[in-house]
This record gives sequence, C-alpha cells and structure tokens, in this order.
Amino acid sequence: MARLGRALARRLGRGRRVRERLPTEVDGECVFCRIVDGRGEASRVAESDGAVAFLDLQPVTPGHVLVVPKAHAAHLADVDDADGAAVWSLARRVAQGLRDVGLADGVNLLLADGAVAWQTVWHVHLHVIPRRRGDGLRLLAAWTRPGRASLDGTADRIRAVLG
Repeated sequence: MARLGRALARRLGRGRRVRERLPTEVDGECVFCRIVDGRGEASRVAESDGAVAFLDLQPVTPGHVLVVPKAHAAHLADVDDADGAAVWSLARRVAQGLRDVGLADGVNLLLADGAVAWQTVWHVHLHVIPRRRGDGLRLLAAWTRPGRASLDGTADRIRAVLG
C-alpha cells in the first residue's frame, strides 16, 4: 500500500504527503482476508453478503473507504460477477452515506489492478474517496485526443478478444 500511497499522492497532487509502509500480509495471510473474517483490525463502515467496507488507514481525504469482496481475488479478472456486483453495490451505498453524513459533495472511485496501476495489496479493493470543493486532490494526467480511426482500431482489437 505504501507504493500506491506515494503514487496516488504524486498523481493526485499531494506530493508532500508520504504514506507509511504498511504490511500487505500478516503471517503469510492477506491483510484484507484477515479483516473480512474478523481477525484483522479495521474500522468497518458497512457489510453485505459479498463485500466489506472499512476506512483506509491512510486516507487521501477524510472518510476514504475501501470496499473489498469477501472472497479473495488478487485481480479484477479473478472476481466473479456476483462478488463484483456486491462490491459495486456496497460502494454505491457507502458513497451515499459519505454524502449524507457531510463528508462528501462528490466521490471518486479508484480500483488499482496490477502493480503498474499502483496495486500493492493483492486482494481486489475499490477506493471510495470522498470529495469536497477545495480538498486539494487532483488527478494529473497527460490526456490525449486520438483520431476516430485510432479509436476504432483499438475498439476492434478489444472486441476481437472479448468475443
């Protein structure tokens, strides 16, 4: 999570804030699986049949929540449809709760899938990041504008593997 935290801090415009290095495993077990089954410490905010939501230990904004499937899945492609739906549904509820309690005027959702995408805990987790005007959080990116032919070519390649 530390690498994700530093990368998020840089990418989201908070370069001076450095996250502490936290364990991704405890005694060889996934730290999020331990939270799911009640053996790991967490400030839980909600739970459903297929997912658990708890506060991030090092939030980028107050009320930053992680939503994880109860079944272990290292990557997004490993999550079955029912568990994916459970994560999404719980994240939607949490986002509304953040608004209702006054912690958010808006919400960003972030799911890092793979090391290059800043994933450091190998259990799928969806960040629900509360947003307020002036919170200082920014996404710095080199947005591009490819032509239609390039977009269509990319779409063709993706469709070919999806069937």
